[in-house]
Amino acid sequence: MGESFGPWTMGNDKAILPYVSSVNIACGFHAGDPSTMMDTIQLATRYPIHIGAHPGFQDLQGFGRREIQTTAREIYGLMVYQIGALGACAKALGTSIKHVKPHGALYNMAARKRELAEAIAQAIYDVDSSLILFGLSGTESIKAGRDKGLTVYSEVFADRTYQEDGTLTPRSNVDAVIRDHKQAVEQVIGMVKTGKVQSLQGTEVGIQADTICLHGDNADAIFFAKEINEKLKAEGIEIR
Repeated sequence: MGESFGPWTMGNDKAILPYVSSVNIACGFHAGDPSTMMDTIQLATRYPIHIGAHPGFQDLQGFGRREIQTTAREIYGLMVYQIGALGACAKALGTSIKHVKPHGALYNMAARKRELAEAIAQAIYDVDSSLILFGLSGTESIKAGRDKGLTVYSEVFADRTYQEDGTLTPRSNVDAVIRDHKQAVEQVIGMVKTGKVQSLQGTEVGIQADTICLHGDNADAIFFAKEINEKLKAEGIEIR
């Protein structure tokens, strides 16, 4: 959320808030700006949800979804700077952030590369060791966060497809994004109840579902969120 910038609007944050339990707010590097960050925090505080930082590469043109080859030290700085910015905005508004979920290419690179995962975990720990790290289930991000002593939530995706190694299908692939709400709902319920997801290659992949991600820039995000929320409750699954 909070991925609008200046006069440009991305997504419909207000409409999706009733159906989610936590939100990841852009910190001004891949999207967002100070005013948008403040406005989004204020909007989110009207609901019983937790807010978190969504730091990414400094790449507005690429929306943070282009891989940038950088060092672990640079990643550490990117994380500290952006977590600090959103944390300060939240403090000024009388609230606080509860988690950190890296964005886009940074998130996916850290899932594969231990040194980047460790830099992210270290940055979170140094800023506030009570912050929860959201990372892709079964990857280096989760391992590095756990080794650092952070609370980690294994994240699964409602609107993305998976590869047989448990990673997300690259967005360059035509089948990377799920656009059928029924398929998204079925995938979510399956991951939560069985601990498995079917890859594009047809194999079942073991997965831990602590938190479910839905992208705000998906045109059907609000509809997806409502459907998933209702189906989880219908299945007796508590959202908290």
